[in-house]
Formats: sequence, structure tokens, C-alpha cells
Amino acid sequence: MMKVPFKVDLKDKVCAITGAGGVICGEFARALAACGAKVALLDINFDAAKKIADEIGDNAIAVRCDCLNKDSIIAAKENVEEAFGKVNFLINGAGGNNPRATTDNETMSPETDTEIKNFFKLEESGIKFVFDLNITTAFLVTQVFAEDMVKTGGNIINISSMNAYRPLTKIPAYSAAKAGISNFTQWLAVHFAPCNIRVNAIAPGFFVTNQNRALLFDEQGQPTARTAKILAATPMKKFGEISDLLGALLWLADDNASGFVTGTVIPVDGGFSAYSGV
Repeated sequence: MMKVPFKVDLKDKVCAITGAGGVICGEFARALAACGAKVALLDINFDAAKKIADEIGDNAIAVRCDCLNKDSIIAAKENVEEAFGKVNFLINGAGGNNPRATTDNETMSPETDTEIKNFFKLEESGIKFVFDLNITTAFLVTQVFAEDMVKTGGNIINISSMNAYRPLTKIPAYSAAKAGISNFTQWLAVHFAPCNIRVNAIAPGFFVTNQNRALLFDEQGQPTARTAKILAATPMKKFGEISDLLGALLWLADDNASGFVTGTVIPVDGGFSAYSGV
């Protein structure tokens, strides 16, 4: 059962959330709805989004949306407006990595086994897909949903990552794409400031989600070597709980609490981004 850390008044907010069928953005939808917002859960996986929307109740709807297809985004916007009115709050949560853009080895050496998938064997299509999944989606969705906000004001929250601060081994495209999201957040904040649109990002540290569970735990549920490295570099020595993100979300969501905050990237990471390793 989800519990919000504190309540803010969001009854005037109509929020569209992409990637809302996932663990993090699904929980974001629950928290915002609990504070009175009307939430539209957009996801290409409609069934996952609908399951969460049904749990939330009357102030939530699920909308099928391919965030790489502008026509699909426009259609999703029309569905949201028909149900709840104009969107004044957007969360760009769609994103992820892909095995085609992931190396098998953490570092390269002259003795590296040439049979493994090293940097030189990464597929161009995989790199482009990861950039599209993270950067292009945020661009297209913002382009569609922010057009009305230019006249009325609004709030945009992007989802960055620890990879934007310190690129993780094996995932060069995802790391670079999330660094791009942080930069894009700052660019949008400056560009839209005269329109009373705030743009910020949340950069989660390490949380166990459906996408990364197999990398963090083996088939027996035991921590992997990668988990040991992550926890060694996290001063609080634990993974975050999804609920740990909600305080930052609600603070950024509330214009009364963060009305002068724009262009920031908020790390929620147990100290990972601050730790030098010594």
C-alpha cells in the first residue's frame, strides 16, 4: 500500500505521465492522484498502464501511446483532454536501455576476448534506438504537450539518472542519453521561463525495477557482482525504495513549494553522486 510522505494540493493539476506502466512512473501516478491531481498514464504497454489506472480510480486513465510516434502522442493528448481538460503538468518518464547497446565487458584491454560483445561489436541500430527511446521521446512529447502550456504556464519533470553524473560501465548509449536528458532539462527551463513553465529533472540512484532486476540479482535471488559494486559506491549501502523518490516529486509538483525552482536535476541516490570512492 503506497503512502505519500506528505500531502500537497494538486487538485488543479492535469498530469500526463509517459512510461507510466513502469514501476517508478506508476508510483508517481499513484502519489500525484493521492494529492488530488488528475493523471493520465501513457504507455505503449497499455495493459500495464491500465492496471495501475484502475487501481487509482476515477481521477486516472490509461492511454496507449507510442512516444516515438508524433501522431500517437497527439492522439494521446486528445484523449487526455477529452477526459480531464488541458494538461498543465508533464512527466517524461519513457526511456530505457537495450541489449544491442550494452557491452559484455566493463573495460577493454589488448587481451579482451574478441568473441564477446565488446565496444566494437555494438550495433548502430541499438545505439540509435536507446537515444530515441530517451532523448527523442522527451523531445516529441514535450513538443506536443507544452504547446498549450506556453499560454497558461505549466510544470515539466524529466527523468534523468545517475548515469548522467557518472557513466556506468557496459551501457554507453544509455549513459550518454541520460546526460542528454539533464542538459535538455536545462535548455527547456531557459527556453520556457518567460512562459511560466518550470522544467526540472529527478535523477534516481539505484532502485530495483523490472528493467534491471536480472542485472542485480541472479536466478536464485542472490546479489550479483554488479550489485556489490553499486552498494560499495553508495554511502548509504542500500538500494532505494520507490517511495524515496516521492518527496522530491511532490516538492517539484507543488508550485507553492518550488515555484522558483527550474533547470535543476535532483539526485535521489543515497550519496552515490557525491562519493569519490575513497
